[in-house]
Amino acid sequence: MNLNNYIRIVTDFPKEGISYKDITPLLQNPKALDYCVQKFADAINSEIDLVVGIESRGYFLATLLAKRFDAGFVPIRKKGKLPYTTLQESYDLEYGQDVLEIHEDAIQPGQKILIHDDVLATGGTAKAACNLVERLGGEIVQCNFLIELAFLEEGRKKLSTVEVNSLLQY
Repeated sequence: MNLNNYIRIVTDFPKEGISYKDITPLLQNPKALDYCVQKFADAINSEIDLVVGIESRGYFLATLLAKRFDAGFVPIRKKGKLPYTTLQESYDLEYGQDVLEIHEDAIQPGQKILIHDDVLATGGTAKAACNLVERLGGEIVQCNFLIELAFLEEGRKKLSTVEVNSLLQY
């Protein structure tokens, strides 16, 4: 299956010069979704206790992967969105900083963690998520991304201490 057929390229979104990779056509196709879940599952050679999804598009496949591995799901969200006591991690954006949060009791030391998001770009969000998981004592098995913007080489470099898997590269 050619997953590129299920990614819509939207030029100049969200601002001029950006070539946005819209995954909604993929989400609308059950066979493409099943294919993605199977390809991600095939790349894991370890038990998974929890799948951590990064807000918000990372949740779509992260929950399916959690079900596939008979694992729990843990959301990482932007600051102020989680209702319980949280740990926070700041990360850099091209125009400033942002903050991600995770519930302080979401991961127990030694649990095997799969982190999933839709796109790996500059790596700031993914690295912040990794830091949160490691602060709670989780052992990151792999970071999965549906799409990797490989021309932004710093994204993968920021994750050099963990295994990275992406299904599509642009």
